[in-house]
Amino acid sequence: MHRKLDLRTGMPVWQAYRAPRIPTQSLTRDVKCDVLVVGLGISGAMIAEALTAQGLSVIGIDRRGVMQGSTPATTALVQFEIDQPLSGLGRMIGQADATQAWRRSRLAVTNLQGRIRELGIRCDMTTAPSLYLAGDALGPAELRREAEARAGIGIRATYLTPTVLKDTFGIARKGAILSQDNLALDPRKLTSGLLNKALERKARFYTPVEVIALAPGSGKVGVETRGGPTIVAKHVVLATGYELLDMVPSNTHSIISTYAIATRPQKRKLWSQNALIWEASDPYLYMRATADGRVVCGGEDEDFADEQTRDSLLADKALTLSAKLNALFPQLDATAEFAWAGSFGTTTTGLPYIGELPGYAGVFAAQGYGGNGITYSQIASELIATAIAGGEDGDAGLFAFGRTSILRQVVDLASRLAP
Repeated sequence: MHRKLDLRTGMPVWQAYRAPRIPTQSLTRDVKCDVLVVGLGISGAMIAEALTAQGLSVIGIDRRGVMQGSTPATTALVQFEIDQPLSGLGRMIGQADATQAWRRSRLAVTNLQGRIRELGIRCDMTTAPSLYLAGDALGPAELRREAEARAGIGIRATYLTPTVLKDTFGIARKGAILSQDNLALDPRKLTSGLLNKALERKARFYTPVEVIALAPGSGKVGVETRGGPTIVAKHVVLATGYELLDMVPSNTHSIISTYAIATRPQKRKLWSQNALIWEASDPYLYMRATADGRVVCGGEDEDFADEQTRDSLLADKALTLSAKLNALFPQLDATAEFAWAGSFGTTTTGLPYIGELPGYAGVFAAQGYGGNGITYSQIASELIATAIAGGEDGDAGLFAFGRTSILRQVVDLASRLAP
């Protein structure tokens, strides 16, 4: 039923900080609920919180345990900027859809910030500007046009010349886009906070529980678990990250391995405004600061072959990241105190797949988050909660699984028209 993956290796920096414990139960008998959420990481937590806020009875399960999958591996740069630049996305899916995807991503970050504050979740959240540095994918001229494109759809963006970039942030690059109001936070503390809110509303969490079969029927879904007990739900949400159930289309995305390090705390040596930083390069480098002044730096992405290959590269990748960090900010101690690797799904467009699975009534899934994991988790919670409540979200079609065939038609047509 599952395509099982070892989703990460090494020691993520978030393990150094205590997050609230989430109590779970053993599944010893058949149970029923309105919605079953499969996966108790950041996506499952956001979805469970959103659904219980609507008064629905929610059960959450995970075959490992709470936050034992990809969640601790995220570097938690919570940005509205999609991996695919606005200008490039417009060429892929049309300017109107690209514009709406960027606006929805911007709204998701705003909504997440408001929700965290409304619920009083303590997760070291801070607002931060972000810098998108010129690189081998987009040079200064392309970055300037990208900034103009964003401004043209109402998303604030400022192009920084090399002189301004150096004087303001101490970074020697050929240019950058400065954006405002992104977020940095502790992903384990956020996940714990959301799950605890769901528990307060009578959600039930069972671990370890592994799904081995789903049987959608008339108005309900029967869920068979390894070991015997059955769960019957009106709806099922698959929030399993990059570890897909067989019914979820695997040809809609590919799996990438990424690497990350974290330094010792060094608040006095950090760059201006603790901006989130990422490159217009392939693969790109990205970095942020933690609340206590560590620098988290990631990148060096590779196509995922297998866990052994990914893990064997960790030591060398950590050294490379340290060297790149040191080259960008010579004043820092770039020595890695923590180093880890994780795997994630990505799509050609940079947009995730979120929605009801074709052919499986009542079964929803979310996948292909790329580098925007937490932002897309927020969008998934909004879209899925609206759909289960019987409402319509105007942006659902942008992220639907059914859009795949349409995108392929566009790509096929473009290839036929190419000289």
